[in-house]
Amino acid sequence: MKRDELELTVRLYRSLRRIRRVEEEIVRVYPSDSIKSPVHLSIGQEAVATGVCEALEPRDVVFGSYRGHAMYLAKGGSLPRMIAELYGKADGCARGKGGSMHLVDVERGVMGTSAVVGTTIPNAVGYAYALKHRRENRIAVSFHGDGATEEGVFAESLNFAALKQLPILFVCENNGYAIHTHQSRRQATLDICTRVRAYGIPAETIEDGDVFRIFQAARAAAAAVRSGSPGPRYIECITSRWLEHVGPGEDFELGFRSREETEAWRKNDQVARLGGMLPAPQRSVIDEAIEAEIAEAFAFAEASPFPPAGELLMHLYR
Repeated sequence: MKRDELELTVRLYRSLRRIRRVEEEIVRVYPSDSIKSPVHLSIGQEAVATGVCEALEPRDVVFGSYRGHAMYLAKGGSLPRMIAELYGKADGCARGKGGSMHLVDVERGVMGTSAVVGTTIPNAVGYAYALKHRRENRIAVSFHGDGATEEGVFAESLNFAALKQLPILFVCENNGYAIHTHQSRRQATLDICTRVRAYGIPAETIEDGDVFRIFQAARAAAAAVRSGSPGPRYIECITSRWLEHVGPGEDFELGFRSREETEAWRKNDQVARLGGMLPAPQRSVIDEAIEAEIAEAFAFAEASPFPPAGELLMHLYR
């Protein structure tokens, strides 16, 4: 492996492994009731956020859905402040008042996630509109799920982004389900990219979850958007969530999907794949550093105070 290829593999593995282990620790802690917020976990989907965010520059911004831990961490959001937010503590990234579904770290370009399906799509488009008017050489990225493509605001936002030729990259994390309903039971046409191209937006689908392919596609799309060649781009990444829609458990017993649906994805786990590409000693150093960072983040959350009652009505629009 060439040096630049090795360095890329190390960065991607570190991000993938870090996201996976953070969420596995959330799963472990969740039954204790220390975490005060519902959690929508990205276990199995880490390659999308990792590949895309690796292709971005620090000055670029991202907007995401309620399943946003992976995006937040991959873009460089503060891990201690994220865990403190899950704990409902004052040192959380939203002062303990937003929880898992409302993560933000403006300094790192994480402009926010939202519990309401599709709502950050127009937020991202609006930010991209501002970037164009300010003539800033930055791009906005909108992460959303396949369910969000059914919202009216999705069509409106794509139309406006195409009309104004905005510097935005749309990324669909398509895990095939909106809560418990498969895409085939919700959409007459499953080809999301065909719908996107109707607005004149170049779009492509990556079906195998290969983190290198996602990175390469995102890098090319981001470069095109940044150069103004012109306007938005769209990437649909087929993926798989291994756990339940919300919570730390599994949902196969509910009958809406089978364990077999996730087996091929588990065998193609990008965390294990990239870990296997690295020398064992180098991988161990990375893994140990991640474990230490996670332990410190959870200790930080434990030690942080709860916000005072006087803050209850602060930071609200009336």
